[in-house]
Amino acid sequence: MPKAVAGPEIERLIQLLARLPGLGPRSARRAALFLIKKREQVMAPLAAALEVALEKISVCRICGNIDSQNPCTVCADPRRDGSVIVVVADVADLWALERAGAVDAKYHVLGGTLSPLDGVGPQDLTIDALVTRAHAPEVKEVILALNATVDGQTTAHYITDLLQDANVTVTRLAHGVPVGGELEYLDEGTLAAAIRQRTPF
Repeated sequence: MPKAVAGPEIERLIQLLARLPGLGPRSARRAALFLIKKREQVMAPLAAALEVALEKISVCRICGNIDSQNPCTVCADPRRDGSVIVVVADVADLWALERAGAVDAKYHVLGGTLSPLDGVGPQDLTIDALVTRAHAPEVKEVILALNATVDGQTTAHYITDLLQDANVTVTRLAHGVPVGGELEYLDEGTLAAAIRQRTPF
């Protein structure tokens, strides 16, 4: 077992940083050292921001987004198209779509995807709340913006079956050649999906 090179407070900081995605023990040590060296400029504001986040950030009661207000900024925005609900697995997916600026609709965060192998069933996701929202008279379309994985597609099919009696159009994201993609570098599944979902030019 390696010897400790710093006090327990610094070791605790390193351990906590190592839990963050993308940071291992070495990266956590570098990050901790940076924070300690830049205590006034970075560490103090970061600690204050974390304290505020701990007190004020919550999960939106309507869509499941994470925000400092409830309902969240997206749900509270009257300019959003309330006739369209974009269904995503996670808040990170919602934020990615917002960065792209591709849609100006409302969202619904499922909290994951169905995964029998991992023990994730419909009761573990917010599917019931989605079905209730989709039955609202103003809702006309539900866009399933789920990953093109087995679990994502299983979840999409399950939701589609549940929405058959709702008066909504259920659509999903297109699959195929990405913008700027070159055919020779794409995998066979992507190429096959692109051919199946070809559109008029």
